[in-house]
Amino acid sequence: MQELEFWDHVRELGSRLKVALYSFIAFTILFLILPADFDLFNPSGFYKPLIGLILQIVKDQVLNGGIIGVKIEGIKLIGVEFSNPLEIYFIASLVLAFICSLPVTAYEIYKFIDPALYEHERRAVYPFVIAFSSMFAVGAAFGYFVIAPFILWAMLPFFSMVGAELLISVSDFYSLIFLSVVFTGLSFTIPVIYVLLVKLGILGTDIVRKNRRYLYSALFIITAVITPDGGPIADFALFIPIALMMEVAVRIAGRYEKERAFAPGRRCRFCGAEMGEGIFCPECGRSQI
Repeated sequence: MQELEFWDHVRELGSRLKVALYSFIAFTILFLILPADFDLFNPSGFYKPLIGLILQIVKDQVLNGGIIGVKIEGIKLIGVEFSNPLEIYFIASLVLAFICSLPVTAYEIYKFIDPALYEHERRAVYPFVIAFSSMFAVGAAFGYFVIAPFILWAMLPFFSMVGAELLISVSDFYSLIFLSVVFTGLSFTIPVIYVLLVKLGILGTDIVRKNRRYLYSALFIITAVITPDGGPIADFALFIPIALMMEVAVRIAGRYEKERAFAPGRRCRFCGAEMGEGIFCPECGRSQI
């Protein structure tokens, strides 16, 4: 296999990121212009974009309590600024385009690193891509059906405490949902990334086992930052499942660590020196991925 120069790698990475960017732009335009109803027999009917129908479904499902079964009544959405509807229309298209273009982005990143992987490393990446996509989908669904309705429900008593009506900015309402979906989806992929890094020898399980107090403190701070409003109750609602998944990830990663300990010694793909733990050769210092 011919080794590429540094700038050749940069150019290839740039070309692959362009494909990911183009797919994101294409999905954005598609959601912006795609009609909700393809009625060929009523071409003169009022045009309703698909994104408008999606937003209506989102509003109805979230206010009905998602899967937590708590119906949120009395909330009235208002447009505080004249440009709010247009902003929501555009941001919703961006969020949906981001979610739909994630598989393309993951594929392009994989094709970029594929030439540098050994066969056993490729076998590690294949299930990782599936697990990453699955956990993002599970996390996004958890944010949509649990976190967002729970935050709205948890905030309702505070309106009556201060004698305020349940008038919520339509921009704040949808921002809460979008942020819950995207950030919860991404946070659910943290254990998957950790397992992959352990399997490739970049990290070890000791980093979690010996530093649980600091790791989970940092993890709770991160969940508090990415959880839109809702207070500490909503923070714990997101933190607890991620912490449990991290413990499962440590157990799974521990198996890979044991397999690597009993495996024959690896050698550097460039100079042939025997490799220890990690991805950098102790002799030539070059990365193996």
